[in-house]
Amino acid sequence: MTIDNAFHNKYSLVKGAARRARQLQSGALPLIAAKSMKACRVAQDEIKQGHVKFVLTHRVVAAPVIETPVQ
Repeated sequence: MTIDNAFHNKYSLVKGAARRARQLQSGALPLIAAKSMKACRVAQDEIKQGHVKFVLTHRVVAAPVIETPVQ
């Protein structure tokens, strides 16, 4: 599974990494043995290695299609 498949789009990837970085800064233990001490880099590495999953909390629904009668 690639990062593109795991995350809906690049924006979701950035949001997921930022959220995980905040967790690390708040005292969460890293899921990998990272070379970097920076929370953002550790979060990115965790995502790249597949240790962090992105879960959609709501379903995206397309706008309803309204058909107009042909005259």
